[in-house]
Amino acid sequence: MYNAKSAMENAQKAANEEGKSSAGDKYETTRAMMQIERDNAAKQLEEAIKLNQTLLQININQRTELVQAGSLVVTKQATYFICVSLGQIAIEADTYWVVSPVSPLGQQLLGKKQSESFIFNKQTIQVAEIY
Repeated sequence: MYNAKSAMENAQKAANEEGKSSAGDKYETTRAMMQIERDNAAKQLEEAIKLNQTLLQININQRTELVQAGSLVVTKQATYFICVSLGQIAIEADTYWVVSPVSPLGQQLLGKKQSESFIFNKQTIQVAEIY
């Protein structure tokens, strides 16, 4: 969040400091480019805030029988953490897929019990354990 906010502030500062030169078009183009950069940083900041809010709502200490947001799901194929979409991460020697509950795979996993299976991308996936 800090990087997006900082980029947004820097772009705004650069646009404000850009003085009008004899080449008026250059001035306007530079200001427009700084505004686009600021808008992009604002979007990144908004997305980071949304992701942070989602993360704060997840209780990783609650173990349930059904897969839900915050569950760590072990299958033969991979281990999934249902949270936000971060993709594949490695922690020490283990690899995890961090997937959003609204992603296609996350939707398939939600509500499953241990030993239940489903087909995803023409592959049968069976839930071995839920933490």
